[in-house]
This record gives sequence, structure tokens and C-alpha cells, in this order.
Amino acid sequence: MSKTKSAADVAALIGDNAIVAVNSSSGLCCPDAVLAAIGERFRAEGAPRNITTIHPIAAGDMFGTRGVDHLAQPGLISRIIGGSYPSGPSSAEPPLIRQMLGRNEIAAYNVPSGIIFDILREGAAMRPGVLTKVGLDTFVDPAQEGCAMNEAARETPLVSKVEFQGEEWLYFPAIRPDVAIIRASTADERGNLTFENEGAYLGAMELALAAHNSGGIVIAQVRQVAQAGTLRPHDVRVPGILVDYVVEAPNQLQTTATPYDPAISGEVFRPLDSFALPPFDVAKVMARRVARELRPGWAVNIGFGISANVPRILLEEGRHGEVTWVIEQGAVGGIPLLDFKFGCSSNAEAFVASPHQFTYFQAGGFDVSLLSFLQIDRNGSVNVSKLSARPHVTAGSGGFVDITSRARRIVFSGYFNAGAKFDIVDGRLVIEREGKIAKIVDELEQVSFSGPRAVAQGQEVLYVTERCVMQLTPDGLMVTEIAPGIDLQTQILDQAQASLLVSPTLRVMDAALFQPDGKSPSHAARVAA
Repeated sequence: MSKTKSAADVAALIGDNAIVAVNSSSGLCCPDAVLAAIGERFRAEGAPRNITTIHPIAAGDMFGTRGVDHLAQPGLISRIIGGSYPSGPSSAEPPLIRQMLGRNEIAAYNVPSGIIFDILREGAAMRPGVLTKVGLDTFVDPAQEGCAMNEAARETPLVSKVEFQGEEWLYFPAIRPDVAIIRASTADERGNLTFENEGAYLGAMELALAAHNSGGIVIAQVRQVAQAGTLRPHDVRVPGILVDYVVEAPNQLQTTATPYDPAISGEVFRPLDSFALPPFDVAKVMARRVARELRPGWAVNIGFGISANVPRILLEEGRHGEVTWVIEQGAVGGIPLLDFKFGCSSNAEAFVASPHQFTYFQAGGFDVSLLSFLQIDRNGSVNVSKLSARPHVTAGSGGFVDITSRARRIVFSGYFNAGAKFDIVDGRLVIEREGKIAKIVDELEQVSFSGPRAVAQGQEVLYVTERCVMQLTPDGLMVTEIAPGIDLQTQILDQAQASLLVSPTLRVMDAALFQPDGKSPSHAARVAA
């Protein structure tokens, strides 16, 4: 018997107070047709009411895939637990879900993505919960914010601090969802799912197990339905025994603003010369400097921002293939993509389920992580997850806390302050107008990464900006390199709110970084001679 139903039919199966887990990463793998049907049913019938939604990574975006915003209606949703949230430019209207949590109409939590997968896995196995050190001394810690994004969430804590075998741990009770909504490319009539057109698996299997083993239902949105028995067993990532209903959505987007690109799903490998290289500017200088930290053979995690261009720096410098990129959505190898396609990779070597990737990250199994920052304090702690003035500009923590908790090496990159205007003239950095908003501050708005904890754990941490490079030391943040053309006192120390240390061996950043061709003037002169 076919398990195929309409989106409206499956939406009618969700009851009041249901806990609904959604497998998505912004627009990537988002089961948007099912979420839209739930929202439409509520507008028509006023049901279901007071549901809790769980999103290990953001469900939906601000660029055409509404995702969780379909559910952002007073009375429909009462609580949301998300690793990240839809985000976008400050000039855009905030997503409806952001407006609701800002008005304290729902209890909203920002829980690290890997921990959410762990919570669901423990629920699937009928174990009591998760003991973890991921998030200690950050906003995840109940000594700070305990993952709560607003007052409604603070009234019902999600995490506690406990002692186990003489050590301090964070404890998250397991969650057993009533409904899992996942997405795949193809389902057969028995509900077996394949992902041949997807850019990631994310946590489809884990969410399906959690709901099924909890006595709930599993809804799978797919592009197409095939005859039973026609799918190759090695291609099936979620077996039909776990899937209750299938919704066919032939027009589902592959990822944000992308109907379909076979290179994202590994069906086509792009020629290396088809990848656009970044133009020469200050951002490229920083990406070049970050790239200098990489060593052949390393496994390198990469995040959004300046660092997203580092793979293309290596490509331009003839170093492609020296390192293996690993991203939280699950791609291993290849070239991570940019902009709307961030979170996907072309020419990947493998796709790993996100929960497994996070286990790899949480234990520090990789060599280095390249990440961004919003703020840094004098102790080297970083805020990447909260900006009260423009909350929807940042997606929240996502996998940041999982990744940084035990990473052996971390290179943060970003602009020294916000709003500055730059130029590069004759290999020297020229600041034409200083920024008005300090990013090196006395106190962070939120602690996403703890500098003191990193020092205690022996983590190596570097901070690359356009005008200087800083290093985390036991005594605080130390300036170790300065850009050519920059004055240490007036353009670095005076522009930071927090006091900075200065290395006794302070050196000038390599001049080659500030040349369009990436070669030092002396090298060019030797070649000309």
C-alpha cells in the first residue's frame, strides 16, 4: 500500500501540544510544503495549538523558503528549540518567528546543533538525557543564559549543571518527539527514502528514529515517488519501516534560492576553473592570511564569513587538495560553496550525516576550525550568536559551540571594528574612515566561545583582522602582527575598548598579502630582473 498523502492530509494528523522535530538547514532539505500546510490548517481551523518545534539547524531562510515562519502564528506554536534561526540582512523585515520571540510570545531556546541531535538520539534510545561539557562557560551554561533567548524561556530552563564522577557537566533531558518532518529526494511506495538530489542528509535518520521509537509519526517530503522495490538498498538512507507518510512535492527547492544544481548533490563534478575567485580587496587579504595557518593533510572545518573564501584562496594559489574541508551539514572534501549555497559543497568526497559530523567536532577530531566573530573581549572570548540591535542578522550559534568546545586550533577572522572604509595603496593598508562600532570590547553581549576555558584546555587560538593579527595567551589578547601602513597606537590600541597586549616581537604582516598577485614587491622585482 502506498504511503503517499497530500500535505493537507498529514497536517491534519498533528495534534495539540505536539512536539515536532524538523530536519532542515535553512533552505537545504527544508520540508517547506509540509510546514506550509500546517500553517494553512491553523489559519483555517485554529489547530493544532501550542506545539513545540525542534530544529537542530535553521528551518527556512529569508530568501524564499519560509520554513518555520509558516508556523509563526500566535496560538499555533508555544515553544521553539533551535540550533539556529532564519537570518538575513539588517535592512530586511525580521522573520515572523524572530518577531514572536522578541515579543516574548513563545519560549525560544538557542541550543547548539550537535547537542540537539544528541538530545533526540537519547530520546530515541529511551535514555534519560545528555551529559556534555559542550557549552560550559558560554551562554549555554545555566550560570549565564542557559540557552534561553527570552524571558518566556528563562521561566522553563532546558539545561542544568550537575556533578558526575567528580566533574562538572551540563545535563539536557532527552526529548521524545511526537512528529518528525524530514525531506528526501525519492520515496518508494513503501516509504524507503533516498537522497540522490540533496546536498546533505542532515539528521533525517536520527529524527525519524526519535519520533518512531517514541510512538510518534514520521512524515517525509520528497520530490518523487517510485515503485516499491526499485530503489537500490545501499542508496536508502531511511528505511520505510520508520516512515509513516510521504508527501510528494515535485517543485521543492534543493537549497536556498536554488531549484536544482547537480554539483551540490555530487551528481556532477565541476571543473576547478569554474569556481569564481574572490576579487582583490581587504577581505581577500584576511582570507590569505588565514590560509597561511593551514598545513598539508589537515582536516579543516570552515564557517561563514571571511573564512568561507579560504578554499578559493588555496585554489588560486595552486594548493587545492592540500587540506580536506569538513562542514557541519555533512560534506567532506570538495569546495564549500558561498552565499545562498553555503552549507553545501561541490566535488565532495563524502556526505556524512550531521549527527556523526558533530560527534567528530565535539571531540576535536579535526585539525583546525576557521570561523568568524561579532565581538571579542580582552580574554579572547568571542560572541558570534547575539546582536540585540539587529537580532536577525545572526542565525544564532548553530554548530559553533560544538565545534569550538574542544577544537585543537581555531582561527577567527573579521573586521577590527564595524563600519570602517579601507583601501590598499602600494601594498599598504589605508583606513579612509574609521568604524564607529568597536568589536574588541570590554564585555561581550553573549559568550559563544570562552577564551579562559580555551587557555585552560591548551587550545591554540588566533584572531585575524584587516589591520592586525592577535593571539590568545594566558594573560589575554596579544597583538602579534600589524598590517603595513597601520599605526599601532592610533589605529589598533586606541580603537579597541578592551586593553590589548603587544608582543615584544611584533612584526609586520607579509607584504605579499597586500599585493594583487599575492607576491611580495621584492619577489616581483627579482622576476623582472
